[in-house]
Amino acid sequence: MTTVKTKDGTALYVKDWGQGRPVVLIHGWPLTADSWEHQALALAEAGYRVISYDRRGFGRSEQPFSGYDYDTMADDLASVMASLNLRDATIVGFSMGGGEVSHYIGRHGTANLRQAVLVSSIAPFMRKTDDNPDGVPDDVFEGMKAGIRKDRAAFMGDFFDDFYGMGTDAGGVSDAVLDWTWSMAMMASVKGTLDCVDAFGKTDLRPDMEKFDIPTLVVHGTGDKIVPIDPSGRQAAKLIKNATLKEYDGAPHGLTATHADQLSQDLLDFLKDD
Repeated sequence: MTTVKTKDGTALYVKDWGQGRPVVLIHGWPLTADSWEHQALALAEAGYRVISYDRRGFGRSEQPFSGYDYDTMADDLASVMASLNLRDATIVGFSMGGGEVSHYIGRHGTANLRQAVLVSSIAPFMRKTDDNPDGVPDDVFEGMKAGIRKDRAAFMGDFFDDFYGMGTDAGGVSDAVLDWTWSMAMMASVKGTLDCVDAFGKTDLRPDMEKFDIPTLVVHGTGDKIVPIDPSGRQAAKLIKNATLKEYDGAPHGLTATHADQLSQDLLDFLKDD
């Protein structure tokens, strides 16, 4: 098992597959690197070196009681990049992972990067404010935390129905995938699960958008009920210079599974184009 030590000594579980130009995959909340299964295999088989890791507090990584903020988590990504000596890399963030991609670029720059990808990403700002009227009200995030505190297992069972757009024309996965996703979520630290709701829900990453100076692909479903497309994908594409926006018609949040082949192909096309 490969592990990387962060600045504060937290051990992160890392999967490092294949050879070639590196692609770093950063998972969403409250999952693990395994949620990238389809894309990681497709990219590695296509000749790329694919690195995916479990965020601190999640999956097989250590579970410290603190550090669930984007400053720390962007520095964790920097530790992975430095420990594995990654250069000319493409970094891909799904959902909450889009925050790490964005804040890594804002905090550490793009010297080691070739491209960036935001998939169903929370960036640049999910929270509803006077200058972000399409955002999500605070009571939604507080309700999520209350549900997690009361019965985390039941909350996650309900959460993944909307995550995958169960019952919608463009969404839906098997019961087995729902069970698998739930099992990933339940591996996480409850403290990290709670704290990350504030991180992805209330962190304003709009200043980081100005630091993007590399080719960037933004992928988002128009039917996303977890991270609405207007304050996230569409806004990111407006703020990032020369970003390419791909909207999946009616697609839910969990594109890595519901639109696995389409997403893998879009990633491969983007990697080849540059």
